Amino acid sequence: MTSPATAKLAAVSSRQSHPHLARAGAAARWTLAVLAGLWLALCTAVGPLYWDEENGTLAHWNWANTAIFVVSFLIYLGIITLMVRFAAGQRILPRAIGERLRQHQRNSETSRPAADQQASQPAKTRRTVRAIVTSTVTVLDRWITRGTNRFWKLMLVFFVGWLWVPTTLLAAFGADLRSQIREFSWAWNQWTGLKQPYIGFFSFVPMDIYPTAHYMWPSDPTYLTDQHNVVLTVFYGAMVTFARHLTGSNDAGIVTLAALQTLFAVFCCAAAANRFLNRPWIGKTATDSAAPPQAGGLARFLILLFFMVCPLAVFSTISITKSPLFAFSFVWWFSVWYELVQTWHPAGTRKHPQTPAIATPVHLPRHSFIAFILATSVMLISAKYAWYIIALQIVLALIADRKRWATYVVALLIPTVLIHGGISFAISSGAIIGGDPIESRGVQLQMIARVAQRNPDGISDEAKKNLAPVFNLDQMADAYSQQDADPVKSSGIQAKKVSYKWRTVTPEDMTNFNKAWFEIVKDNPIIALDALLAKCFGYFNVNDQPYVSMDYYVTSDYVQKNSTWIKDYNHDWREHIAGFTRVWGGIPVLGWPTHGNFYVVMTLLIGAAEVIRRRWLTFMTHIPLLLLMGVMITAPANNFERHMLPVAFVFGFVVLTYWRESLAERQRQSATLH
Repeated sequence: MTSPATAKLAAVSSRQSHPHLARAGAAARWTLAVLAGLWLALCTAVGPLYWDEENGTLAHWNWANTAIFVVSFLIYLGIITLMVRFAAGQRILPRAIGERLRQHQRNSETSRPAADQQASQPAKTRRTVRAIVTSTVTVLDRWITRGTNRFWKLMLVFFVGWLWVPTTLLAAFGADLRSQIREFSWAWNQWTGLKQPYIGFFSFVPMDIYPTAHYMWPSDPTYLTDQHNVVLTVFYGAMVTFARHLTGSNDAGIVTLAALQTLFAVFCCAAAANRFLNRPWIGKTATDSAAPPQAGGLARFLILLFFMVCPLAVFSTISITKSPLFAFSFVWWFSVWYELVQTWHPAGTRKHPQTPAIATPVHLPRHSFIAFILATSVMLISAKYAWYIIALQIVLALIADRKRWATYVVALLIPTVLIHGGISFAISSGAIIGGDPIESRGVQLQMIARVAQRNPDGISDEAKKNLAPVFNLDQMADAYSQQDADPVKSSGIQAKKVSYKWRTVTPEDMTNFNKAWFEIVKDNPIIALDALLAKCFGYFNVNDQPYVSMDYYVTSDYVQKNSTWIKDYNHDWREHIAGFTRVWGGIPVLGWPTHGNFYVVMTLLIGAAEVIRRRWLTFMTHIPLLLLMGVMITAPANNFERHMLPVAFVFGFVVLTYWRESLAERQRQSATLH
């Protein structure tokens, strides 16, 4: 087997023989890093503009925004540079400071014997205290490592650490769960013999609340939709319906769902932590990591501290929405990818069929292989965009690791075909109603609505004519909110505005939609760009407060006012916990780790450093994180924290991976020099 060290030497030799290609490649990689820094700097600089929701616009850009942009860009590029230099074993601190620190260390070592003889009592006391602290840290490091060096120990840590959440807060949920329960109830009535024709024009059924265009409704009445993924809707609805049959209310079913999700979160996070912290395959399969096989106590402490304390993770354990379920299954899935990377071997070539590169591929152990299948399946049933992520990973994996093609076919391709294909077949056969295509046009809708509100005369007569069958422009302008595209789509039931003509629109009416949108954007470029940035800048701006944070679901009216008995259980405690997290999250800098955009920004910077260091195999497994950032940009709302959960949950593992690979890279370089 050819080790990555040998491959590294071959790559160095290749670069030396083609210096022009090497320089071009380096320039291209740094260009990507610069573009990432520019995007983050732009999102940071426009924050003060869009915080003024009534008047904020790029047209008001001034010297202060320019200063924020320049300073932010320098900071972000500086962080990338420091990470790259750290990975390469190069000097990080300025030369003068580094020399002073080394000189101070040499002087201390030289003068220590004499100092020990002539030291005053305070100096001896300080040394004694330092020795005690060092000894204590060593003991803690050893005990933390021993206490988390097995999967079952990690499960116990997560279970005990999170036990207070489902027992004192019970459950957290919002409108989505209520809609899913209502949707299943209508379907259940239909299945059990209660014939329900589609309701009249001025009444509402679940499909009107999202809404889903009437042309998508089958002629034979059906009430299940794929709006929130039909598998999840059926599971949630069946559980709550059964509880309602036994207890007379939905609450017992909701609490049961929250408890089950907590247990699932415990299992997924413990499994992921075990793979990243303990790397149980070390010693069983050949790997090329020169880094320590197991993580140290500090890394373990910080990663576990995040999961135990950060509101993003804590509240997600009991939040019955699709995003937390997807996020926990993603963490599990992500950890299996790490195991695959760690046991990867380069494939041989036809030119050199006898080279050691041709090695028997290291197959996943049975439990990891099953975990890969199950994690993929849960991702597919919890978020509709999961299949895009998985489809791309199948292609990349078959290119980068073709010797283990069967693993990817069985664990990724087959579940995607069965689940996504099965749902698509059910939609085409009329058994369920598909999601409205208008859901994917949030960016376009925000652009049109902002122009309709800010410059209605800037919309041409032809564009108005093309949009008339689909949208009411006056209602669109009235419903527009830069933070959320749902009102423009007529989502919800409270104070519903008929902006989107879902009752009467036809597929033919949509044919000219893109043409009208393009014309409006062309005539109003600044306003259109405002609409785009205003709905997504918060995901990439650490100073922006969340539009909807995870504590919202803990104290929503659905929990605190509209539930049957959940509202009376620790009502004030919920308010206290949610209030504490809001205060903490509002503190500049100290509150950043409580918000998802901090982890999104830092992950993007680490990804840029990985590209510069040419860690292509690792970067391939991190591509889903970039795709999730794309989902954030196209999501209906700005800085909606539940969309950032997957990135936040794996952030500690991404940092640990970067540190390990940097350490291994530096050790290989040192071995090469000697």
